[in-house]
Amino acid sequence: MARKVIIIGGVAGGATCAARLRRLDEQAEIVVLERGPYVSFANCGLPYYIGGLIREESKLLQATPELFRQRFRIDVRTQHEALAIDREQRTVRIRDLVTGAEYSERYDALVLSPGAAPVVPPLEGIRLPGIFTVRTVPDSGQIRAWIEQRAAKRAVVIGGGFIGLEMVENLAHRGLEVTLIEAMDQLLPPLDPEMAEYVRQRVAAHIANVRLGDPVAGFETGSGGALLVRTQSGLRFGADLVILSIGVRPETKLAREAGLETGARGGIRVDEQMRTSDPHIWAVGDAVEVKSAITGEWRLCPLAGPAQRQARVAAASICGRPAQFRGVESTAVVGVFGLTAAVTGESEKSLRSAGITDYEAVYLHPGNHAGYYPGAKPIHMKLLFRRADGLVLGAQAVGEEDVARRIDVISMAIQKGATVFDLEEAELCYAPQYGSAKDPVNMAGMIAANVMRGDIEIAPWGALGAGGAMVLDVREPAEHQAGTIPGAVNIPLGQLRQRLGELPRDREIQVTCAVGQRAYYACRILRQHGFQAKLLSGGYRTYRTLPQECGAAAVRG
Repeated sequence: MARKVIIIGGVAGGATCAARLRRLDEQAEIVVLERGPYVSFANCGLPYYIGGLIREESKLLQATPELFRQRFRIDVRTQHEALAIDREQRTVRIRDLVTGAEYSERYDALVLSPGAAPVVPPLEGIRLPGIFTVRTVPDSGQIRAWIEQRAAKRAVVIGGGFIGLEMVENLAHRGLEVTLIEAMDQLLPPLDPEMAEYVRQRVAAHIANVRLGDPVAGFETGSGGALLVRTQSGLRFGADLVILSIGVRPETKLAREAGLETGARGGIRVDEQMRTSDPHIWAVGDAVEVKSAITGEWRLCPLAGPAQRQARVAAASICGRPAQFRGVESTAVVGVFGLTAAVTGESEKSLRSAGITDYEAVYLHPGNHAGYYPGAKPIHMKLLFRRADGLVLGAQAVGEEDVARRIDVISMAIQKGATVFDLEEAELCYAPQYGSAKDPVNMAGMIAANVMRGDIEIAPWGALGAGGAMVLDVREPAEHQAGTIPGAVNIPLGQLRQRLGELPRDREIQVTCAVGQRAYYACRILRQHGFQAKLLSGGYRTYRTLPQECGAAAVRG
């Protein structure tokens, strides 16, 4: 007999699973239940539809129920909500949201793809008109209509993650005066603070206010019906609309009520075949917990790419094919006001949270292509690797051009278990308008490989000046005078060999320059002359982005 598969939820996870199932099993009966009006839409495009860059709602719709029926012989039922799962009888209780009728459907295999819901905290005034979340096409339509009908001029975006930043840019694109409020002390939580600082600077240059480390305390109605957003510090920001973008929470109510196992992070627990604690039920997408491919820790990863891969694995598993989900590197990218920020693998924060201390971090600021070719732009990069063997653990990059390409290369390196020596030797495309003979990925590998070989030691920025260490700035005097680390001694690299007698041999010398290259040359000179020299990786450019606790209390120049 043909197997019957019911899939609860569409979009990246459910729709992909359904289509893949049909390609693997022509005889299966496949039913997709979607609570909303659309089974497959580009939710990552919603901010750009609100901003007007995507003009037509239809452009967001990737597949219709009619297409699923005609092309794949899949029964898609939109505006149908799954109410309960009877695991013993293998049935799903369903409500038709248009007619109100309820009925049950039997299944041989069940796939849960309910997604994640925006977090809406229980704050005073949170339900006032004009406060929105962004999850569905109707959500974005309501926001557009609100802006247009009320001729909105001011907006407050709460949350500085990926969606929050995209909303900031798109609302500004529409001509609104935008305030961004973030409870944490940095934007883009997946990045380390010093890398996120580049993004903060760019955003602050384009909008009215960026408020960090000051959580929202409540909302109230001001004069003329405008909204007032109150922060815990007592500040008030006026707005014609508010966008809540403070994270998402897995939709697990159905799974929990059915007695399926959930994890400490609130998601549905699945194995490598995306099977839940019930052997007849699979789960994919934003609602599941997955493991980090690097640390092995459970985590939530609400990204479309992993959801689609999970959906393919679940479909193969249902059909009895060998397949497994290898975990996530949490590779992600965002663009805001001409700046791109991308990340893959672990950050220093996540490594420390996992109790991992055997790692090293290096910084670099190469151009996106050959410096002699017009228009080269810097890419600010951070590479994390294991001290024991050079295994690549993670990378972050921020810049105006070609950022995602470099992070994609490192993401694949992580997936293949590569070391910094592999990055050093990677053979990448080169023409002057596209890169350099030593690509930024190669350069990151070379710097890290120098550390692994013992050619250089890194002085952590958190230990700046520690133990009476001398800070040596090897830039030219004019550069030093324009801004430097407080207390740094300036000896230009070209004079260093002649002035070795001015340096102490009984204490550590931490060497800096503009971006790290000249400091590396200086360290090689000093170490071969018997000095205790260590590199302040990334130089003064990195220093200017560091949080106060890393010793960056000085004027940043």
